Amino acid sequence: MKSLVAALLLLAVPVSLFSAGPASYKVVYRGGSLPNIKSGDTLLLFIDAPSIKLMKDKTQVADIPPSAITEVSYGRDVHRRIGTAIGLALITPFGIGGLAALTKSKKHYVGLVWTQGNQKGGLAMQCDKNDYRGVLAALEGVSGKKAISPDALNVKKP
Repeated sequence: MKSLVAALLLLAVPVSLFSAGPASYKVVYRGGSLPNIKSGDTLLLFIDAPSIKLMKDKTQVADIPPSAITEVSYGRDVHRRIGTAIGLALITPFGIGGLAALTKSKKHYVGLVWTQGNQKGGLAMQCDKNDYRGVLAALEGVSGKKAISPDALNVKKP
């Protein structure tokens, strides 16, 4: 009985690996060269070896071959939750609003730049805090480009 279960598991794992489709992520478009897409629109990003696709609702808005990618970048925006702190201070006692002011919020952005023939394009997208590492790893994997971060650049301050 144990050998039968083991054999089934050995067959099930490779089948599940091959049946998995491209990685998909929900992202927010923050700007770039995509026509008819506004900043703040929610898109689905599909990353696979043959192509990187962006879909809005059920319409494909971009199809980028990984070989056309010239740059992958990552950045984040960190800010304190002052508005939340003020709101909590008005409705709760004991300085809970002050504690909220000590917390930080982070937004994670991934950028892509590509060249197809003589056309260049680029975009910036905001990723969920649980997805941005997967998006970066997938983009680096299919494009062969290492993601750059402004934090890693050596900039001398005057």
